[in-house]
Amino acid sequence: MINIALAGNPNCGKTTVFNMLTGAEEYVGNRAGVTVEKKEKILKGRKDVVVTDLPGIYSLSPYTAEEVITREHLLSGRSQVILNVADATKLQRSLYLTLQLMDMGLPLVLGLNMADAAEKQGVVIDTEKLGRILGVPVVKMSAVKGIGLDEAVEKAVYAAGKKAAPPKAFSAGTERAILNIENMLKGQAEKTRWYAAALFQRDERVYENLSLKQDIKDQIEAVIRKRERECGDSADSIIISERYDIAEKAAEQCVLKTKKESSLSEKIDRIVTGKFTALPVFAVVMAAVYFLSAGPVGSMLSEFFEDTVINGVITQPLRELLIYVDCADWLVGLVIDGIMGGVGTVVGFLPQLALLFVMLSLLEECGYMARVAFIMDRFFRAFGLSGKSFIPMLIATGCGVPAVMSSRTVDNESQRRMTIITATFMPCGAKLPVISMIAGTFFGGAWWVAVLAYFTGAAAVLISGLILKGLKIFRDNDAPFVMELPDYHLPKGNIVFRTVKERCVSFVKRAGTVILPASCVVWILLNVGWSAGGFAFVREPADSVLRNLGELLAAGFQPLGFGSWQAAVASVLGLLAKEELVGVFGVLGDAGEIFRDSLSAFSFMMFNLLCMPCVAAMSAIRKEMNSFWWTGFALLYQTVFAYGTALCIYQTGIFVRTGNITVGTITAMLTFATAVILILYSYKKSKNEKIKKTLLTKERKRV
Repeated sequence: MINIALAGNPNCGKTTVFNMLTGAEEYVGNRAGVTVEKKEKILKGRKDVVVTDLPGIYSLSPYTAEEVITREHLLSGRSQVILNVADATKLQRSLYLTLQLMDMGLPLVLGLNMADAAEKQGVVIDTEKLGRILGVPVVKMSAVKGIGLDEAVEKAVYAAGKKAAPPKAFSAGTERAILNIENMLKGQAEKTRWYAAALFQRDERVYENLSLKQDIKDQIEAVIRKRERECGDSADSIIISERYDIAEKAAEQCVLKTKKESSLSEKIDRIVTGKFTALPVFAVVMAAVYFLSAGPVGSMLSEFFEDTVINGVITQPLRELLIYVDCADWLVGLVIDGIMGGVGTVVGFLPQLALLFVMLSLLEECGYMARVAFIMDRFFRAFGLSGKSFIPMLIATGCGVPAVMSSRTVDNESQRRMTIITATFMPCGAKLPVISMIAGTFFGGAWWVAVLAYFTGAAAVLISGLILKGLKIFRDNDAPFVMELPDYHLPKGNIVFRTVKERCVSFVKRAGTVILPASCVVWILLNVGWSAGGFAFVREPADSVLRNLGELLAAGFQPLGFGSWQAAVASVLGLLAKEELVGVFGVLGDAGEIFRDSLSAFSFMMFNLLCMPCVAAMSAIRKEMNSFWWTGFALLYQTVFAYGTALCIYQTGIFVRTGNITVGTITAMLTFATAVILILYSYKKSKNEKIKKTLLTKERKRV
């Protein structure tokens, strides 16, 4: 079995190549950080070839989780050949990783992806000359159009198992130093060339893995210091600068620009990423997205779909069929009121979700969302987060599970944990039906309710960042922000279609695997209970098991304004899947009859948008945190924050209406005061640390 490893920079099109080669439908996005773990699949038409899609990286230095995953896979020997996917429009930058991969000692084929886009920019690459300079096969490709992929795979399969081309040498002095270290490693490690270069850079992880004797470490250090004295620079800088020099010379010799590059992206970025225009543009764009999906257009589509398809084509004919075949009343009730009332109500929001997914996918694919992460970096850092934290926030508008997983793109560990804790505050696709239900029932279908929910989620992220970064368990270390900004281009219809289809299918699957059984359980518990004759079907919900259980929980939600047993049951079952909140009301009754007024309904919506996410997202949090303690902290914080927010919203609303000060009002005031104190403490701590860093920097400069 031949294993081909796909390696390359972020946003170079690796996952598109992987999908085209294997027939997979992995998520593709026009931004960095989409692939955060390796994926393997059999090559189409070849049962003896496996393709492994590795996370996008800029180098093999283990500074990020993606770099560690990629490096460990290539060192493990599982792949026999590397297909290095490089961005043809940015060849010089891409070749740095190519030179590192060549040091691995594995055969390598260089695939210049997006060659068609490069040619449109007037960039002509002499692949034969580049192949001679590097000593590896070079193939022009266009993954989206399927051009050059077969040739690249054919060359990779042919090269697998053969002796790798000797890597492009460093300068004579550096090459001698690396060769000396290689000789010291003979018999202690395979891929000695790569290990020698890594040790020359004093890679601590490599030292740990090799467990070298102290005398060998001393000899290696002597070689490194000798070369540092010769160059007057650090070993790490020597390797990096010489690799960049090689990449620059190779690109200069092989790349010919026949015309000036298009500056359309730069012109657009003057407005989209401008100092004063970036945030207003972002606010307008997101308001437009939710105006269309949750406003008149989305509501009209959902109403038509529910009335025509769900009720007209499925529910009503099914009811008539069950009555015609003389089914028992309880079975008719279970199928129509339980299953169709729960599942049908949820699926009825599918057109709104599809419209939301289409617009978000268009924004991602055209290149805008990558800019938003760049814009948000400075803004997010003030709140203890990284600009890369915006990527999980963005993904969370679709689903919380991949959002939590994509937190791996955040380099700093404290910022990564904070991102995991706060990412699911953003309204995901499963929460849109809840927003639409409340907006439609209590606010006349107003589109601004969805926009308010979105920006409330964003505000919750930022406020939580301020609160959490003041805690001792979150170190205030900073990490550099490095992110690929792709050129603007028209969205590819097939990629948008695939993305939307994948998300919609996932929503429908959840309706069948989670909502359906949950709705059945809700209906059964609503219709059974204890009576004079024992445990049996009951006529009134007041006698049901579900109501008795719900009333035990309802008291805890009373201060939030939704102390009914139906709302309590919905909030608990919403942990299975957020769309189940709507499914529960589809079984238990109309939301307009369950809530006292629009204020209690709004409080209910806010609590369920911000509290701990669904079971699937909780599982993802557990996996990414890799700690029961951190997982418990994350879920507890989310729930406490949601409860405090809903409490402040409802009690403030009651105070404004009546002017009366109650125990609830005082509790809400204390909750708000506590949050303000934590934020001020965090701000003071950050300010003191900045002062200390500034003084330390000045002292070092003076010394």
